[in-house]
Amino acid sequence: MPEKINLFQNKKHVNALIQAIKGLVPRPVKLMEVCGTHTMAIFRHGIRSLLPAEIDLVSGPGCPVCVTSQEDLDKMIKLASVKGVVIATFGDLLRVPGSNGSLAQARAQGANVEIVYSPTDALNLAQKMPQKQVVFLGIGFETTTPTVAATIMQAKALDIENFSVYSCHKLMPPALDALFQDDKLGIDGLLCPGHVSSIIGERAYEPLCQKYRMPCVIAGFEPVDILLGIYHLLLQIRESHPRVFNAYQRAVTHEGNTNALFMINQVFHKKDEPWRGLGTIEKSGLAIKDTFNHFDAEKRFPLDILSNPEPKGCLCGEIIRARATPPQCPLFAGKCTPATPIGPCMVSSEGTCSAYYRYGRDENR
Repeated sequence: MPEKINLFQNKKHVNALIQAIKGLVPRPVKLMEVCGTHTMAIFRHGIRSLLPAEIDLVSGPGCPVCVTSQEDLDKMIKLASVKGVVIATFGDLLRVPGSNGSLAQARAQGANVEIVYSPTDALNLAQKMPQKQVVFLGIGFETTTPTVAATIMQAKALDIENFSVYSCHKLMPPALDALFQDDKLGIDGLLCPGHVSSIIGERAYEPLCQKYRMPCVIAGFEPVDILLGIYHLLLQIRESHPRVFNAYQRAVTHEGNTNALFMINQVFHKKDEPWRGLGTIEKSGLAIKDTFNHFDAEKRFPLDILSNPEPKGCLCGEIIRARATPPQCPLFAGKCTPATPIGPCMVSSEGTCSAYYRYGRDENR
């Protein structure tokens, strides 16, 4: 059995790590990286080309923009048309197409849509524009939720009347649980997201590991981090001993960030949440508690919108569920490109279609 390799050795001996990986492949295996940042790093650094053909890397539901439901997108775009409302959003969301246009198109037609880099920027915008209602579009997993919670708490402390949040925040473990209930998925190991894990900790994956006997490895985002994560997944598969292994100890603890988790629990409560491709998952989303309902855009601006289907021909939902790859989509790199996106997986900087389009179109697998 190969010796276990530590991170510092890996940085000096990446080739030795790759050879160790090749020596561990017992059979064809399918490994899922959940985080969109992992997906981009894997493509950007050509990691797939370094691995044996028996290792199949597939992407999971780790892009927050991509998994946002069509209904939520339509509500956000409709919010932009409400008189006196200023939409504050991260840039990734600007060009994501809804059923009738995008935020970018709404802005071109006169809507007030501002790109911000943090929820604090949105709160500052509200303070500078007291005559407007500033709505921050809260999209993201556990990584970004604490900053939104802190901003809402600050807004309440400062008694700011013209700031609210449209919460589409989602929780990763319930989505993975829903995903693994698909008997046809055939995943042999899970490369867990480093950023999310820094908040929720190792222990969040233990129920999944035990329930599905799924090897889980938390990995960072440097090429050597990802290779090390793959190495430890293969080691677990070879030993037939699934467990949660933390290969990103410089950022992730067993308990997670207790202060961040406390802030989340102060401001949000769990709710059933719709996911693109996965349907509605029980207690997988976060709604703003009644204590802070003044800052809940859904309560301040009730929006009645009929649920709309995903764009015809778009396979984003299937790609999110690892049932298809972007080249299998009939729209990919033809009607659907970064310049003319049909689905969110092509727009987001963490989207699988975007990664394939930018880096992976010449790959044979």
